[in-house]
Amino acid sequence: MNTWVLRAVVLGALVVFLRAVLGFAMVNWPTHGALLRLLCLLVLVAAVVAWGVLDGRADRGRVERGGQGADLTMRWLRAGLAGGIGSGLVAWILDFLPRFDLGDNGLLFELTAGAAFIVLLIFIPALIGAAIGRRVGGGRKTRAEPQAAHA
Repeated sequence: MNTWVLRAVVLGALVVFLRAVLGFAMVNWPTHGALLRLLCLLVLVAAVVAWGVLDGRADRGRVERGGQGADLTMRWLRAGLAGGIGSGLVAWILDFLPRFDLGDNGLLFELTAGAAFIVLLIFIPALIGAAIGRRVGGGRKTRAEPQAAHA
């Protein structure tokens, strides 16, 4: 499985799960809406940043110090696009089920504006996390040249 597909599926599922939990919480505790939305947002961003840090550290470990790493930008852009569009479609379908309150958004909204927001929530924090991971990741040491023996 491509690495971006795994990221898209897991993070898209996390978005749908968080939206379902938020919908349930908003029905039962409507006065805590702002706090609950912020909490769900922080959970998603923290998960994406953590995965980005792991990607950055793993990439830094594969290359020699000073070398150029893999292009994580396209990996995370694909994951963000697929996760955003996929989670919007799944949320739209789940919204038809009884006892699921996911916002009553239309399909056009879910696949455009809603998906664009999720894409940015995946893409930007992931790249920040990857940059942090590359910065703190050790990287392989370059092979030292043997020094001449001093006579």
